[in-house]
Amino acid sequence: MSTRPTPPSASPLTHFDAQGQAHMVDVAGKAATHRVATAGGRIEMQTATLALIAGGTAKKGDVLGIARIAGIQAAKKTSDLIPLCHPLAITRVAVDFTLHDAPDAASLPAVSCTATVETVGPTGVEMEALTAVQVALLTIYDMCKAADRGMTITGVRLLEKQGGKSGHFVAGPAPA
Repeated sequence: MSTRPTPPSASPLTHFDAQGQAHMVDVAGKAATHRVATAGGRIEMQTATLALIAGGTAKKGDVLGIARIAGIQAAKKTSDLIPLCHPLAITRVAVDFTLHDAPDAASLPAVSCTATVETVGPTGVEMEALTAVQVALLTIYDMCKAADRGMTITGVRLLEKQGGKSGHFVAGPAPA
């Protein structure tokens, strides 16, 4: 007697076959379309850490420049990191940062990151955009951890997706 549950026949989880086994989705029959995904997130930190980043005085160098390159590299390597992701011919990656002073006692100083990834192909680039944001923020942590080990990466999520069969998606407001 099998202890594995039988998956529902109309499961929205496309990475499982009819027997419930994980597999890479076959995209051979899908049309190649222009696809764009934007993800975002932030890393919160002490005021002094944000000042190091803003002033370019971190001991390891240009924090945001290195984090931007790391995010671009991560987008290109996503299929090596996420087991069922397809390798994609990415046509563009943009990684941008915004520095935020703490406007009030309820929020912390932070650096927000957005990554936009584009391709023309049969599958989307959401995972590439999310991976770019995560790795860019992790790079900021790595470069500044000597000054602030309490930094927190938060709010990483898909912000917008265009193209493909599922159409256009825009995320609602960020959770409070």
